[in-house]
Amino acid sequence: MVLGASTNYAAVVRPLQILVMVIAILFFARVLRVAVVESRPPESNTKERRRRRAPLALEFIEPEEWAGERVPVEPAFVIGRSAECDLAIADTYLSSRHARFAVDEGDLTVEDLGSTNGTYVNQGLVHGRTHLEKGDVVQVGGVLFEVVR
Repeated sequence: MVLGASTNYAAVVRPLQILVMVIAILFFARVLRVAVVESRPPESNTKERRRRRAPLALEFIEPEEWAGERVPVEPAFVIGRSAECDLAIADTYLSSRHARFAVDEGDLTVEDLGSTNGTYVNQGLVHGRTHLEKGDVVQVGGVLFEVVR
């Protein structure tokens, strides 16, 4: 009778020992994973990631003779007819100081400077400072730009 009791004991205890070992291994694996994750430097937010990528620029669509040319924006420039502007273009639809493009905290923006004909982003009239994204089409007088990277 004692022999049968030890057999049942071994049949019950051995799987429990294996189960405890598996749980201990999984616990230590989880602790190790957390330690690795916590030791990494904190991830930056999306604005900081955006700044690390290539900066946004403007590419001429019209006038045709300038199509494909890129204009870097860093840090800012003013477009208009006046020779005092950073980008002076002889276009009758441009005001003397038409619009200002700038990079603010890594984001490209456009602001109309009180022009007669307005500034448009994706065919919508700009009011105040407007955020630009890659692919936006900006119209300043008779000049069309696409926002590119």
